[in-house]
Amino acid sequence: MRRNTLYSVINISGLSIGIACSILILLWVQDETSFDKFIPKVNKIHQVWINAEFDNSVQSWNSVPLPTYEEMKGAHAKIANTVVTGWGGMRLIAKDDNRIMKRGYYASEEFLEVFEYPMLIGDPSTVMDDPSSIVISEELSNVLFKGADPVGQFVKVDDESTLQVTGVFKNVPENSTFQFDYLIPWKHREATQQWVRDNKNNWGNYSFQVYLELTGDEDEAEVEERVKGMLMEKGQDDIERAFFLHPMSRWRLHSNFENGKESGGQHEYVTLFTAIAMFILVIACINFMNLATARSEKRAREVGIRKSLGSKRSQLIFQFYGESIVISLISYLIGVLLVFALLPSYNSLVDKRLFLDFQSSQFWIFSVGIILITGIVSGSYPSLYLSSFNPIKTLKGKVSIGKNSNLPRKILVVFQVGVAVILIVGTIVIVKQIDLAKKRDLGYSQEGLISIPGTEDILDNYDVIKQELLRKGAILNMTRSNSSVTSINSNNFLSWPGKPESQRVMFVTIVSNYDYAETMGAKMLMGRDFSKEFATDSAAIIVNQAALDIMQLENPIGTQLDLWGDNRTLVGVIDNILMGSPYEQVRPMFMILDDWGYGTMSLRIPATNDIQTKLADIQEVFEQYNPAYPFEYTFTDVDFGRKYTTINLTRDLATIFAFLTIFITGLGLFGLASYMAEQRIKEIGIRKVLGASVSNLVRLISVDFAKLVLLGFVIFSPLAYFGLDQYLGRYTIRTSIDWWVFALTGVIALAFALLIVINQARRAALANPASSLRSE
Repeated sequence: MRRNTLYSVINISGLSIGIACSILILLWVQDETSFDKFIPKVNKIHQVWINAEFDNSVQSWNSVPLPTYEEMKGAHAKIANTVVTGWGGMRLIAKDDNRIMKRGYYASEEFLEVFEYPMLIGDPSTVMDDPSSIVISEELSNVLFKGADPVGQFVKVDDESTLQVTGVFKNVPENSTFQFDYLIPWKHREATQQWVRDNKNNWGNYSFQVYLELTGDEDEAEVEERVKGMLMEKGQDDIERAFFLHPMSRWRLHSNFENGKESGGQHEYVTLFTAIAMFILVIACINFMNLATARSEKRAREVGIRKSLGSKRSQLIFQFYGESIVISLISYLIGVLLVFALLPSYNSLVDKRLFLDFQSSQFWIFSVGIILITGIVSGSYPSLYLSSFNPIKTLKGKVSIGKNSNLPRKILVVFQVGVAVILIVGTIVIVKQIDLAKKRDLGYSQEGLISIPGTEDILDNYDVIKQELLRKGAILNMTRSNSSVTSINSNNFLSWPGKPESQRVMFVTIVSNYDYAETMGAKMLMGRDFSKEFATDSAAIIVNQAALDIMQLENPIGTQLDLWGDNRTLVGVIDNILMGSPYEQVRPMFMILDDWGYGTMSLRIPATNDIQTKLADIQEVFEQYNPAYPFEYTFTDVDFGRKYTTINLTRDLATIFAFLTIFITGLGLFGLASYMAEQRIKEIGIRKVLGASVSNLVRLISVDFAKLVLLGFVIFSPLAYFGLDQYLGRYTIRTSIDWWVFALTGVIALAFALLIVINQARRAALANPASSLRSE
């Protein structure tokens, strides 16, 4: 290493960066694949889902009728237990003057017994039996009770229900699908919410989540076959519907369904980034191979001497393997230090709290594995190649380092360039996909639009709050609805005149108050919005353009539409509002004027250079009429931006690792170009003496590398196109893979490689030929 400092530094730098990148990526992969694995019964727990055939496809969802919970208990002998929960939400938890908003669930008493979240205080089989009880997390206990024993103490929920703490569970790990700080018994929900009691035997309301614990790990198919027809048997036969079971072990990575089957999901990103980690490590190993074999002439005499002294080929192979493993060990240690330095920034990027667990046996197995694998892969070709030299020829200086010996190195360089091409093309296309979505017409204006969660006090004082805010000039308008404009939480069927009997279309459902269109900045394309001037609007309905396109009504305004067996008069057509995925078409939607719970308040703030003053005015009014709750709001553009989280992460990681791949490849090209120039130094000297110009000599060396780069580009570009076409296939709204993307990538790859190679070639061409020819 000391005799070849430059190339040792190149080897170790490349391997260190490659190992650090691989560790960072695999930490993310390990976290994603670890979700819910800490739950002892993870392989026995399943969520009940529904497949329903309508709108020319099979739609899948995980909201089921409430009676499913009780009916499943006796549906099959291999169903050990059932659980019902709500959807979870933020609620005000208060102890005296200590008030905090926390997320939690209504859940049936079997929840802790089935999911087995570790308890610090309380018996999981009985802790939720009392309807007026609450079970809280260790963190919430410390916040509310400051380390004192919380059991037997009372807390107030949503400034309404007083519940007694009966247990404390350990803080829920971040790699849990369920995230909660409290659990309230389902019986309490039944006792306090009339609509829940009304739906206890109603098979037509799909608003609940039900989970099954099976007796064995392999019972899923048998139980599913027994229960799949339950909905049809209970009278839900207007369309073909069937229950199916979704295993907990697949919730995180396989949660997307298309036409009734698992399709896509987070596992695709896990596979993608695992492949990137492997490719980066392989590229770093390729650098080692190329530099080691390029230096073969330097070590040929050493091999000859060792063989002449009796060393066997196997001994030489082990020597070279040992050298590469030592370099791999040094590189790994440096790579770990790089990981420590980069982890804070990396955690911020991926929004996780990843760390190296030195107490885990898996970490040490992985460490030894990656050192050995990297060392063996890196040293495999050099070991086999160098140890094969004939000792007599090497000692006579006749070792053949010719055309055939260069072929493996050329193949490895082509592979390196090809991987870099794939990553560059992929990054550009992903950026194009994000830009396409961000340039879509949303159908409303996000500027100055905020949302505030509703409460009972806000609902009771809604008109007063609105008028007070308008009087103060704090807002331009305000409305309320069952969901924010960035989310969908209700879907229903709707009928219209002329609809074919067999056609069933699911409509997004917005339950709103007055001034919805004006507050959102959405256009009314026909008719009008709901208005206090029309008392009949309680029986009116508004649809969007996507719904009108399906209905094909010639004169829509005034048409009677059938909703839940009642006629509603169509009074307006609103522009398409993008509420769901920015990569999907806007779905058909209808709006009705009604009150469904507390909902969400949407406020339009006037354009101003002092947004904080307006927010302070809004806060003052809300705290006056909603004093029990802390003032919390969300900017709509920030909320909508969360829809890009996964693809933004893909873009950012792909960009970073594409750059690092190019950098590692550049290190290898630098070292290889240096040795190639050194190998041809006498040829260059002779040509220079015979009159060759510096530009001709530079071209002589550079043209071989240019051919390798172009070959890598030609071979791997189709692979990049095919992979990206498959990746974009998941999106209904997708960007094109244009020719210029590949042209730009080719130019970048060629320019980068030539910049490195030409610099080394120029140094060789400018060298004094007398020095290189002195020995001849």
